[in-house]
Amino acid sequence: MTRDAGLVIRSDDERPPNPASRTTTAIALAVATAGGVGYVPVAPGTFGSAVGLLAWWLLGPSAVVQGIGIITLFAAGVWSGGVCEGHFCRTDPGQVVIDEVMGMLITLFLNPVGWLGALAAFLLFRIADVIKPFPADRLESLHGGVGVMADDGMAAVYANLALRVCIWLSGHLAIWSLIVRSTNPMIK
Repeated sequence: MTRDAGLVIRSDDERPPNPASRTTTAIALAVATAGGVGYVPVAPGTFGSAVGLLAWWLLGPSAVVQGIGIITLFAAGVWSGGVCEGHFCRTDPGQVVIDEVMGMLITLFLNPVGWLGALAAFLLFRIADVIKPFPADRLESLHGGVGVMADDGMAAVYANLALRVCIWLSGHLAIWSLIVRSTNPMIK
């Protein structure tokens, strides 16, 4: 057997390689690596998350549009992630960053934040993605592209909840600060 552009070809197979398979693999690689961002040699997941921030900004504040974006990225990631596992001959290859793009959209979904909050979301998601709290660590073992996408999706749910707590705390701390200032004439 030999490898040709990521495809396994039996040496006794006299048929020419299927160009459609090469095209499919090339498209899957482009999708899964977020247009090649996954090939960044250092911290490709972090750069993939940055692409997710850009996607969030481009999609705008509509919950419907963001929800469709999340569903579309999940479906595209399941397909392309599965193809890329075969291409790179390993589970959840580091070059696949579409899961990080989707993870950022899930982290920011229905959270009323500006750019400062989005940067906090970025940090929270990166932490959750690296730590992989239960059950995200277990979802990684799901077969094919589902496993590639599901663990980051679960990590993003945790990051979304943590962001909500941060937003709630920041609002309550601001109110508390105003109360303390108004009741204590010594604090200006």
